[in-house]
Amino acid sequence: MAKSDPPFTIGVEEEYLLVDRDSLELAEAPEALMIACKADLEGQVSPEFLQCQIEIGTRVCANVAEAREDLKRLRSTVAKHAASHGLAPIAASCHPFAEWKKQHHTDKARYNELRRDLGGVVRRMLICGMHVHVGIDDPDTRVDIMNQLTYFLPHLLALSASSPFWQGEDTGLASYRLTVFDNLPRTGLPPRLNSWSEYDRSVQALVDIGVIEDSSKIWWDLRPSSRFPTIEARICDVSPRLETTLSLAALIQSLSRMLWRLKSANQRWRIYDNFLVAENRWRAQRYGIQGGLIDFGKREMVDFEYLTEELINLVREDAEALGCIEEVEGARRILVSGTSADRQRMVYADSLQAEKSIDEALRDVVRHLIEDFHADQ
Repeated sequence: MAKSDPPFTIGVEEEYLLVDRDSLELAEAPEALMIACKADLEGQVSPEFLQCQIEIGTRVCANVAEAREDLKRLRSTVAKHAASHGLAPIAASCHPFAEWKKQHHTDKARYNELRRDLGGVVRRMLICGMHVHVGIDDPDTRVDIMNQLTYFLPHLLALSASSPFWQGEDTGLASYRLTVFDNLPRTGLPPRLNSWSEYDRSVQALVDIGVIEDSSKIWWDLRPSSRFPTIEARICDVSPRLETTLSLAALIQSLSRMLWRLKSANQRWRIYDNFLVAENRWRAQRYGIQGGLIDFGKREMVDFEYLTEELINLVREDAEALGCIEEVEGARRILVSGTSADRQRMVYADSLQAEKSIDEALRDVVRHLIEDFHADQ
């Protein structure tokens, strides 16, 4: 690889909910749990906005194989220390039956400011996500790839969907998380940007006015990272299964390289207006992989089996160069087993079929999510 080529390093952040192993209800992280996790994981673990949440982040990884080993270590360490307190982590974007009004936010300056600045909407943030960073050194290249990668965000959301339930009800959505998150300012699809300087000027305008202190308060589905020379894909629900996380990360990394490869050949992916991409975003949020997405070039609806094969073939050359073709092809497994949202609904339906109460069926879903957390480790 030439020195001018982007490194395409990868980093993954995941947010988990902590549940009581007996009641299966949300539980606040004891201080001793956070101390033990921080001692083992140093700077790779932190509290989140709510006291029932915990966040982990991999190191900067050269490839998906490195990310796999780091995520295994992070997940197993959190699970081990949680178990010593009678707790278990679940990697789902919404807890099936918890009530957001009963949760408390973490007493840290950053979170206290969020509570003050965002008012009542931030109290409903009982949601977890997964963020993937891809290393691209040149700022203008980051912006150019972001503009094109936006087209694929609905595909990634559909494959990751893990939040069908909210406060004890089936919402009818595959990803209810976004319904909550989109109430915050500076969220949703990123605007089309002409250059890094345009982005920087826009951010600085809000900073100078005092609306935000820095770009970390811009929460688009895809953004230039505020801390690293990376693009940060934030569209995905967090995935219970490790291998699903890795397939999504590999797709994001490979798509980034594919778009850079096109740029290097004086080509590019067609950029569609956000009005159109948002329609696919909604379809992914509503149906997951059970409904198709619109192919705007063909002007027709395309089912997810076709879309997944199209994605794999589109990035095959890049996935092979990055050493993650196995993980990219692993997206086919999601079609076979269903998304987490699909599996949660199946567990719920099976429990009701067995004449269990709605309450017990929802607790069976949580038991399933605990098992899924350990499925690939």
